[in-house]
Amino acid sequence: MSETPRGGTELHADCARCVGLCCVAPAFAASADFALDKPAGQPCPNLGADSRCGIHPQLRERGFPGCTVFDCFGAGQHVTQVTFGGRDWRDDPATASAMFTTFAVVRPLHELLWYLTEALALTPAGALRDELRAAVDETRGRTAGGADALRDVDVDAYRGRMNPLLVRASELVRAGHDGVDRRGAALLGVDLRGADLVGANLRGACLIGADLRGVRLRLADLTGADLRGADLRGADLSGALFLHQSQLDAARGDRRTVLPPALRHPPHWSGLAITPVGRPRPGGARAAAGPTGRGKRDPRR
Repeated sequence: MSETPRGGTELHADCARCVGLCCVAPAFAASADFALDKPAGQPCPNLGADSRCGIHPQLRERGFPGCTVFDCFGAGQHVTQVTFGGRDWRDDPATASAMFTTFAVVRPLHELLWYLTEALALTPAGALRDELRAAVDETRGRTAGGADALRDVDVDAYRGRMNPLLVRASELVRAGHDGVDRRGAALLGVDLRGADLVGANLRGACLIGADLRGVRLRLADLTGADLRGADLRGADLSGALFLHQSQLDAARGDRRTVLPPALRHPPHWSGLAITPVGRPRPGGARAAAGPTGRGKRDPRR
């Protein structure tokens, strides 16, 4: 399990305290990420009566890599335990509809709260830090409202009001590094080896399948950057800003990829199995240790 994020356990998915909302509420379409179509509000056929995914250990192999990179930022247990007091969407249709609608609001609010909390930790004392603290408190207060109040939240408008604070925090931290500005850039499949991306602004950039092998991304702002299939082998992401574990889970990398302390190397990355010298398995094969000494959190459990 990865270290608890700066936002605390409230922003860290605790699937044991949820009723499988991420496996029911959202819709997904058959694609490279999902093996089948699933309408919104309909349980995934792999979801059991115990709110556990029946194929979790084989999700990638069974055609559901999109499930392995999803993170609710703690919205699932919040909606289940706080907003609905432990009720289950299976109780009745009205409960189900209300829970799914609420989850669709709380999840992006919790994601925003994660970003605001990260920005707060990066920002020194001063006016901006005070504004960020107020924004964290306001956003946390929004999520504490009842289902009716949450239903009326305009998430897009609210994020639009908070986003300038995150931009200012990023600019403050990156000041003096003169990184390139590639906000929202379409870099799908682009070979970026040798590019100078230290302190770069990559907010919202599409880096699907991009070749970032050996690239230095220290202090790069990766807010919302799409890293699906991006090759991060040997890349240096130490000090990267607003980088979330789910982005790494969607990318490719290896043991040489340098990460911030709070993040972990996903088990599916190549070259993670360490072969100790002089410890043969029965039959002569050498034993392989685990990738990082930490098991992968079950995001669907």
